[in-house]
Amino acid sequence: MKYIETLKEGMRISEVYLCKSKQIAQTKAGKDYGNLILQDKTGTIDSKIWDLGSPGVGNFEVLDYVHVDGDVTMFQGSRQLNVRRIRKADEGEYAPADYLPVSRKEIDTMYAQLQEYVRSLKNPYLNRLSASYFIDDPAFAKEFQFHSAAKSVHHGFVGGLLEHTLSVTGICDYLAGHYPELNRDLLLCAAMFHDIGKLKELSSLPENDYTDEGQLLGHIVIGAEMVRERSLEISGFPEKLRTELLHCILAHHGELEFGSPKKPALLEALALSFADNMDAKLETMIEAIRCGGDNKGWLGYNRFLETNLRRTSE
Repeated sequence: MKYIETLKEGMRISEVYLCKSKQIAQTKAGKDYGNLILQDKTGTIDSKIWDLGSPGVGNFEVLDYVHVDGDVTMFQGSRQLNVRRIRKADEGEYAPADYLPVSRKEIDTMYAQLQEYVRSLKNPYLNRLSASYFIDDPAFAKEFQFHSAAKSVHHGFVGGLLEHTLSVTGICDYLAGHYPELNRDLLLCAAMFHDIGKLKELSSLPENDYTDEGQLLGHIVIGAEMVRERSLEISGFPEKLRTELLHCILAHHGELEFGSPKKPALLEALALSFADNMDAKLETMIEAIRCGGDNKGWLGYNRFLETNLRRTSE
């Protein structure tokens, strides 16, 4: 099998991929064409069906496995697949495990590291609250380790939510050591919980799309509700501490226009918003560079980062 990360300009391929998305678009001349995103466990590739009326174009739907014949080209610095023939793949032509993108890091190791951060919390209430999810709830642990952190922007793969959460928590741990004014326990607990609402905002892979709850409420509100409900089960949990923890979660996107119900009013909330933004943007650029393959030049405009990207020269 030719995995997507190995595709290079000029290659002609005949492979099975997962159809992640499918849309009908129009050229400037008004001609309809198929706009697809195809996926395997190594990534995605933007794909085009320029001749929808071709007899080689069969019927298929989103999340179908499709057999594709096409040519790999470059467009605005990124690889693109020009599809000549496409059909729904038959059972036996593919192994589903080859089509779920997975973290490049060891999931069991990452989760063990996250649990160590839980055990390091000295505040008994924050320790008990975080342990109730990350240590004492095996069903939650299984779901958390499998889930993605986003639909498409960053960490959109199996283990993505865990990888992003661990990275943000690690950055916060560094910040707490560098700025002694920060309450480390509050900051790290908020970091571990900041994206917990993604479990309900996004459906499981391979669909990995927004749920009704996700569309109507969003992961920030959902996550704050999950943490508040669990904290109320802990006898004697201080109300002021609960409010400060919830504020950090509600403010972790930093700005109202970025979806935060509140702007950071606590030092810990500000630090968490910086750590979350840093990890999300760095991972976005890393994934864009990987999608560029061997391209040593400019990779094109990235909507999330709002700039043209280029790989650093060696």
